[in-house]
Amino acid sequence: MKTLFTSIIVLFISIAMNAQETFTLKVTVNNAKDDQGKMVYSLSTQNQFMKAAPLQSASVEIKDGVAVATFENVPIGDYAVMVLHDKNGNNQMDFSEQGMPTEAYGMSNNPMSYGPPTWEDAKITVDSDKEITVRL
Repeated sequence: MKTLFTSIIVLFISIAMNAQETFTLKVTVNNAKDDQGKMVYSLSTQNQFMKAAPLQSASVEIKDGVAVATFENVPIGDYAVMVLHDKNGNNQMDFSEQGMPTEAYGMSNNPMSYGPPTWEDAKITVDSDKEITVRL
């Protein structure tokens, strides 16, 4: 009986230690030039950033230049958020013949750079419920 009781206690401690705390990340864009199309959001880890499918994504209606996406159950860690104003609804960034984006986009931390954003510029740490604003 004592062995069974000890085994149950060890099992509960093991489950509690392996339970991963998660948080909510709310991302607001409040400077869309118009309400045409949708705002497409992606939440990525470093390994996914600009290379692979994101950890989570969302597509949100724009109203009066504002769109808000909420990512839930986000484990503690470093992430980057990318937002695209997808005016034509094709769920991808469109480019001109010269290779420049033709639709507005933004990243977490709002880096201002010429060329593609870097992970270090866009990285945010989620270790509590968080709200950020991304500028396009």
